[in-house]
Amino acid sequence: MSAEMATGHRERAFELLKADADKILKLIEVQMENLTMPQCPLYEEVLDTQMFGLSREIDFAVRLNLVEEDAGKKLLESLEKQLTALHDASMKK
Repeated sequence: MSAEMATGHRERAFELLKADADKILKLIEVQMENLTMPQCPLYEEVLDTQMFGLSREIDFAVRLNLVEEDAGKKLLESLEKQLTALHDASMKK
């Protein structure tokens, strides 16, 4: 595999992980707006399941050397911060 091809695979892998993180954020936004409040066990279960799944995807990509471990951690941390901000905003309503 050429270096150029490997770089393309790495970029694509990170794009896919970022897209999955964005889907989780949208899912939680919709759930908070339409279905349940953050105190609801269903909300917590969905959030935990989705975050666990994303962390496993990131771990897999790291093990394949498609994503740097630091980049994966930063992606998770960024999503967690966004979700916390969303949660805090919904609690003020």
